[in-house]
Amino acid sequence: MANNAELIAQCEAVAKTWLSPSFDEETRNAVQAMLDAEDKTALIDAFYQNLEFGTGGLRGIMGVGTNRMNKYIVGMATQGFANYVNKAFPGRKDLAVVVGHDCRNNGRDYAETVAAIFSANGIKAYLFESLRPTPEISFAIRQLGAQCGVNVTASHNPKEYNGYKAYWEDGAQVLAPHDKGIIDEVNKVKIEDVKFEANPDLIQIIGGEMDYDYMMAVKEGMVDQDVILRNKDLNIVYSAMHGTGRLLVPLCLRSWGFQNINVVPEQMVVDGNFPTVVSPNPENAEAMTLGMKLGTKLNADLVVATDPDADRLAIVCRNAKGEWQILNGNQTACMFYWYTIKNKKALNQLNPTDFMVKTIVTSELIAKIARANGVECFDEYTGFKWIAYRIRENEGKRKYIGGGEESFGYLPYDKVRDKDAPASICLICEIAAWAKDQGKTLFDLLLDIYKEYGFQKEAAISVTKPGKSGADEIKKMMEDFRATPPTEIAGQKVVTVKDYKSLKQVSNGVESDITMPTTANVLQWFTEDGMKISVRPSGTEPKIKFYCEVPVAGQFDGDYEKATALADAKIAEIKKSLGL
Repeated sequence: MANNAELIAQCEAVAKTWLSPSFDEETRNAVQAMLDAEDKTALIDAFYQNLEFGTGGLRGIMGVGTNRMNKYIVGMATQGFANYVNKAFPGRKDLAVVVGHDCRNNGRDYAETVAAIFSANGIKAYLFESLRPTPEISFAIRQLGAQCGVNVTASHNPKEYNGYKAYWEDGAQVLAPHDKGIIDEVNKVKIEDVKFEANPDLIQIIGGEMDYDYMMAVKEGMVDQDVILRNKDLNIVYSAMHGTGRLLVPLCLRSWGFQNINVVPEQMVVDGNFPTVVSPNPENAEAMTLGMKLGTKLNADLVVATDPDADRLAIVCRNAKGEWQILNGNQTACMFYWYTIKNKKALNQLNPTDFMVKTIVTSELIAKIARANGVECFDEYTGFKWIAYRIRENEGKRKYIGGGEESFGYLPYDKVRDKDAPASICLICEIAAWAKDQGKTLFDLLLDIYKEYGFQKEAAISVTKPGKSGADEIKKMMEDFRATPPTEIAGQKVVTVKDYKSLKQVSNGVESDITMPTTANVLQWFTEDGMKISVRPSGTEPKIKFYCEVPVAGQFDGDYEKATALADAKIAEIKKSLGL
């Protein structure tokens, strides 16, 4: 990398613009040190590109440079966003933005910078008084009638990261044409264009009153309160993972009727360094260790956790041996869909216009459950903004009753337009209460689903390729897969290939069109025995992701370990077939 003279020269030219008086002394010194260093790797990684909006917005490692999260990148992004908002709503005098942040280092500073710049551009900024869950930011945009929103968060990423999620007036993260429009405006902005000086008259601090309204809205996700009242002593252990769920999740649970809520004290401490976990990601079993330890001590029924911005959840329940069993995102989503449909039907609350949504990389078992019960289930692109898109498309015509994705995100009601862990945790506790009514655990319900609809296992494989060279490698991998798609995977013939970039699919040699709202850099392969493998580059991290879905043939007999072992063997074959 350091020998690439043209790239080094390009990065040096950009870096030297960061030596101007527009940047503070600390930033200038850090940039100069990179320029002076013999090894130019750090310089290239910091300046070879500008951070761009992906499926989750703007996200990167904190530090100096155009490819890093810092107050200047936040400032230029915000100035471009403000310029776009002013152009999108010409003549409006009451424009407003909602600004929030999570527990991450520099989060408050970035959020105050965002509010200041919007206010300086004549847009009223509703700034949360302190850290708040991502879904509450989405809710507040709709509640206050704001035109846009910004949440400063890097979700579940490691402590080195921060990010910037941009929202539109429907409370969803921005989609085309707004995302492209914002990027175009951001790319025009020079540091000297940024209006950092706040207009205090256009900044309003919000907090408790919005918390109350949000909590009341969360209750709309409830299916059957009688179940909760009968099992109000359900023994729940909760971890906030050092983040924004610490206040609202216990309050929401109590508002639903649960009374036996125990928290993991070490992880209720707000700390952007996440001292008790390697990574604050609910997908990682290690992050749940302290919760399970407390759950064992208290003989809890289940352990639940939220990631730092409380949009995603993790669930640990007891298996038939009484041991802790971590549910994956697909299993959790299946349970949400299955319970919602089954019990709305039992309560005569299920209507022909009701619909649910999943993403294309999420379990096909969900679609199977919905189809069997006459509920339409839409398939959308990865990223919750696409689930929000489908809700918006059906607004006023059909009723949304739930939707989620494999990455531990779910939304059981429509007052929010992003993943909502507080509401989802309340609902999973309701499902656990219902299971208790039947003398069962959550895990027993999962086995019941497999017995009815068939067993399958899902696995997500991420290959990390950092820096400029990594981005090039990922691009080449996708190009190669397109040029020569596999004809066989794990000994099974590939019968259907879907390419969402060309919106074409070939099934048993017959080509047809795929109907989607736009294109996406995603490939899918379906085999004759029902396997589904999806591959896509991450929009927010230097990764290429493979999503494997492996059904196990025959009637599931309740032996989870045996079925899992069969699926694991097949997943190992898939990895070998794809050279992973």
